[in-house]
Amino acid sequence: MKKQKGKDDWSLEEPAAIYGEKRRTRGQSGARGQSGARGQSGTRGQSGTREDRAMGPGETVACIRAGLPIVEFEALQELLGLGAEELAGHLSISRSTLIRRRKSRRLDAQESDRLLRYARLYARAESTLGDAEAAQQWLKSPARALGYESPLHFAETEAGAREVENLLGRIEHGVFS
Repeated sequence: MKKQKGKDDWSLEEPAAIYGEKRRTRGQSGARGQSGARGQSGTRGQSGTREDRAMGPGETVACIRAGLPIVEFEALQELLGLGAEELAGHLSISRSTLIRRRKSRRLDAQESDRLLRYARLYARAESTLGDAEAAQQWLKSPARALGYESPLHFAETEAGAREVENLLGRIEHGVFS
């Protein structure tokens, strides 16, 4: 994913911070390590030393309230293997609104919250199923336990997303679903 410079010369590589991946300190290279780990961005601890950690709930909520940058949308689009309009449809963003958001480079709070919902589901599916390709395929395929709807479609509401998470939990524990 594209590396960007944020305010105060923070090195950002989206979408790491909001998806719970570890972050790097200010001034460190945002280049991927040999493992190819995705998305790390900078933080500085109180003493200015390196501090690797995922964003806390308060930081995540603050980011959502401020509206996530459009690069988060683009990153999730890439992770899910969806077209922009298809992902926008799942997030209840009209085509004209998507165009405006691209110009302003920021989603609003409600759109950011819905985007994070899908990011959370993708991360859970990837963890449960073992790899990105399997997660993409599973999220797009009809599931019997969801009334033969795809998990992506079923998760358009928070209640639906919770049911998809429950289904992933059952799969993870070997319960026939």
